[in-house]
Amino acid sequence: MQEIVNTINGYIWSSALIYLCLGAGLFFTVVTRFVQIRHFTEMWRLLMSGKSSEQGISSFQALAVSLSGRVGAGNIAGVAAAIGFGGPGAVFWMWIVAFFGAATAYIESTNAQIYKEEHDGKYHGGPAYYIEKAMGQKWYAWVFAVATIIATGVMLPMVQSNTIATAIEQVFGNTQTINTAFGAISYAKLYTATGIVLLLGFIIFGGIKRIANFTQVVVPFMALAYILISLIIIGLNIDQLPGVVMLIIGDAFTPMAGVGAAIGWGVKRGVYSNEAGQGTGPHAAAAAEVDHPAQQGLVQAFSVYIDTLFVCSATAFMILITGTYNVHGAGETFIVQNLAADVITNGPAYTQMAVDSVFTGVGKPFVALALFFFAFTTILAYYFIAENNVYYIKRTFKLPAGIFILKVVIISATFYGTVKAASIAWGMGDIGVGLMAWLNIIGILIIFFMSKPALKALKDYERQQEEGVKTFTFDPKKLGIENATFWEEKFEKDQSSKS
Repeated sequence: MQEIVNTINGYIWSSALIYLCLGAGLFFTVVTRFVQIRHFTEMWRLLMSGKSSEQGISSFQALAVSLSGRVGAGNIAGVAAAIGFGGPGAVFWMWIVAFFGAATAYIESTNAQIYKEEHDGKYHGGPAYYIEKAMGQKWYAWVFAVATIIATGVMLPMVQSNTIATAIEQVFGNTQTINTAFGAISYAKLYTATGIVLLLGFIIFGGIKRIANFTQVVVPFMALAYILISLIIIGLNIDQLPGVVMLIIGDAFTPMAGVGAAIGWGVKRGVYSNEAGQGTGPHAAAAAEVDHPAQQGLVQAFSVYIDTLFVCSATAFMILITGTYNVHGAGETFIVQNLAADVITNGPAYTQMAVDSVFTGVGKPFVALALFFFAFTTILAYYFIAENNVYYIKRTFKLPAGIFILKVVIISATFYGTVKAASIAWGMGDIGVGLMAWLNIIGILIIFFMSKPALKALKDYERQQEEGVKTFTFDPKKLGIENATFWEEKFEKDQSSKS
């Protein structure tokens, strides 16, 4: 099974996808005239001034749902894996992916807002919707929807739940095992799996409002606590910080593990962590209640900064400053070996050891707790994304039990991922991320060259900013944007209410 997963990943995560992710981010950065820099203050203003409605959630709630998908195992275990397999220079390429990826996040999230729909009294949208409406290729939209349901309903939850279990095992050590149909499982993993699926079932059967209310409280609190701990560790070792920064930058171009490894692992874990271009963020963006599509695009671009430049960097600095990492070479060799050879690289162990080296006896439990909330809320975000794509398919086929089946599948996948080996779980997750990234990035590039809807929305928003309007409006017909039926109806309704 492991060999099959590795072979598939070799094809999906070839250098072509690496260049596609970086190239698309650079392209969208240029055509939007560095939107991620020019509108930084506007991003912050929008984040604090959003509102919700019966149909949609607020910009902040959408950001929290999106961040719950972005801030997860990738920020703690993913960064450790990037360093372990790609060297410290991989962190630099994670930064590059985040900076350029913010522009990609703006494009895909604005597209999602423009082409969103209202079903059962709630907003739904995402890549499948804008691929069908803007590109006019329903078959391609279906391929993305099915791939996303499989990725976020089965593959990706396994990574998050497995990482939680691995972190808890680090806390309690080797516990007794029990023989099951899945093989020998430690009691720690079995109890963890049971607890996760019970809590997951309670929340996902409550709908998007319950998910949004849960994540908007948990995600910001845990992210701030995690960053605070990292700042304390960095502050206690502040004299080493310049050397660590130089190590990251220097190793990015002449890395110990080779340029290909640093760039490959940096981009792979960068995309996995911040999800820019992957096509997951647009689902939460479409659910937001905003006056103009560009507003949520800007908010979602800001979430990439939070994820990678803050949380991922915090993890990287803790690991590198405390020296709690190995760098794998070819075969069984190590280029750098600061820890025992049996320490799992595809897991949170490096991060837990880094925190525990300063806060002895507290570090491992704290990281396990943070990881539980980060990874658990990510599973909730994955369910929300999969649900959106089931709703997309239900536009054509009734699927009366579709949502219920999805809930059962994601709960089962979460349990299975919790008790399986980390390498298989991460390999499956990489397949899911890679498939979605290929389909979505190609889609948004084609849409851009066909009609440029997100760029038109940005220019329209900037025009209204310059005019100093108090309430922003969006008229897709005036901008030459077709099939944006929700916004067409909204604009006509607003105009009729004024007259």
